[in-house]
Amino acid sequence: MNSNTNTLPETVFDETNGLTYDLVVDVYLPRLSLREKQEDVGRFGRQRKRFLKEHKLELYMELALNGTLHEHLVGINKEAKEQIELLTEQLAKAEGVTEALKASDQLEWIRRMNSCKERAEESAVREIVLS
Repeated sequence: MNSNTNTLPETVFDETNGLTYDLVVDVYLPRLSLREKQEDVGRFGRQRKRFLKEHKLELYMELALNGTLHEHLVGINKEAKEQIELLTEQLAKAEGVTEALKASDQLEWIRRMNSCKERAEESAVREIVLS
């Protein structure tokens, strides 16, 4: 072992990022832990994670190291689902997809609602997940 190890503190807290570091051999490693029973990040959270890893690795690493990645992914999933619901309702209203149509022609209503939902999902993924 290096003689400098004796003079270095065993743990250090960094106020800029809120992490505690432990001295291991001659290197400080961040003290990271997994939370128990974390909320599922959902479909859009998983898509966002993949996007960050492939296209915004620096942001992904920052979120992972400061312990906010999971919270970020859950938030993205929630935001995307809310936008999809809102956009689906708006598209359906604009295109005349009503309860009357549902009562008179269920298959047509399903076809139109599916179309509205697919377009809303495409928009949410583009604007929220992949941004």
